[in-house]
Amino acid sequence: MILENMIRKEVKEMPPSGIRKFFDIVNEMEDVISLGVGEPDFVTPWNIREAGIYSLEQGDTHYSSNAGFIELREEIAKYLKRRFDLSYNPSDEILVTVGGSEGIDIALRALVGPGDEVLIPEPSFVAYKGCTTFTGAKANVLELKAENDFKLTADELEEAITENTKVVIIPFPNNPTGAIMTREELAPIVEVLKKKDVIIISDEIYAELTYNKEHVSIASFPEIKDKTLVINGFSKAYAMTGWRLGYACGNKVLIDAMKKIHQYAIMCSPTTAQFAAIEALKNGDESVSEMVKEYNRRRRVLVDGFRKLGFECFEPLGAFYVFPCIKSTGLSSEKFCEKLLLKEKVLAVPGNAFGDCGEGFIRACYASSMENIYEALRRIERFVKEGF
Repeated sequence: MILENMIRKEVKEMPPSGIRKFFDIVNEMEDVISLGVGEPDFVTPWNIREAGIYSLEQGDTHYSSNAGFIELREEIAKYLKRRFDLSYNPSDEILVTVGGSEGIDIALRALVGPGDEVLIPEPSFVAYKGCTTFTGAKANVLELKAENDFKLTADELEEAITENTKVVIIPFPNNPTGAIMTREELAPIVEVLKKKDVIIISDEIYAELTYNKEHVSIASFPEIKDKTLVINGFSKAYAMTGWRLGYACGNKVLIDAMKKIHQYAIMCSPTTAQFAAIEALKNGDESVSEMVKEYNRRRRVLVDGFRKLGFECFEPLGAFYVFPCIKSTGLSSEKFCEKLLLKEKVLAVPGNAFGDCGEGFIRACYASSMENIYEALRRIERFVKEGF
C-alpha cells in the first residue's frame, strides 16, 4: 500500500499556507522584528486570566454542554445586543466553538459539499478557501480592488453569484487589508443577498478593532438575519489567541446543524477558557478600549511611515493590519518580503498569501510595540534606499 494514495485529493493538492514559509525562516534567525503574526502583542488582561485560574483551583475541569456553558451564551447574547444591536436566544441560537476558526469550518461542513460553490472575497483570511476545498465544494473567488479600498460592491457581488453558489462569506473588518464596511456600504450588498438562496457567513472576529467608525454587522439588517451566521470570538479583542475560544450565532436550524458536527468532532470547547470568557464579557470593556486606543496610535504611525517611504497605502479602519502597495519596487510580494527579512530582519507577509489578487501588496501587522514599529520603519527605509 502506498500511503500517499490514501490521502484525499483535495488535501494532497492544497498548498501549505503562504505565511508558514516565512515563519519557518524566522525561527532560525535572531533580532527579527515581526510585523507578520496576526495576534495581539498584549497578554490577556489579568482579571480574565484570574477567572481561568480560579476555575482550575475550584476543580471546574469537566465537560460543559455541547453548545457551551449557558452562562457564557447568555453573556454573549447580552454583549452582542449591547455592542451591535444583535438579538440571539442563548438557549438555541449560540454555539461556543474552539476559536472562530472552528466556527467557520463547521459552518461550511454543515452547508456545502461537492457541486456547491462558496463565494470568497479576497484578499482574505487563508482558512476560507482551505475549509471550503476540504468539504469538496468549489471556492469561487471574488477579487476585491484597491481602487475601492478593498470593499465589496453590490455589482461585483451580483455578477459573482452563480446558480451553484450556496454560501457567501463577508470578511469585514478584513484580514489582511484592514478594510471595513459601513452601514451605507452594506445596504446595497443586502439588497443583492436578500433575493438569493444563499447563506451568509459573516466573519466578525475583528468587530471590536475599528477606528473612527463603529463596526456594523450585516446580521443587523432584519431582512437577511435568518440566513446569516455570525462568527466571532475572543482572540483578537481580548488578547486571548491561545485560549482558543469563539462562537457562532444564527437561526436555530443552522446552529443545530453546526452543533451536530461540533458534538461528534469536538464534544465541547475548553471549559477553563469558557470561565475566562465569561469574565471578559462581564468586565473586559475597559481593557478592550485601552488596547484599541493603542492600536490606533500604531496604525497611524505605520500608515504614515509607509506613505513617507513612497508606498501607496490606503487607510485601514479595522483589524490591526496595513496593506501597502509595493509594485513600485518592481519586486513580487514574496520576493520583497524575502529580501526584507534576509537583509533587514523585518518580517512582513506577502499579499498573495491571502489570494492571488494580493500580489503587489504586503501585510504589515501593528500588533507590535511602538518601539518595534519605529525600528521596523527605519530598517525598511534603509532597505528601500539601498535598492533592495
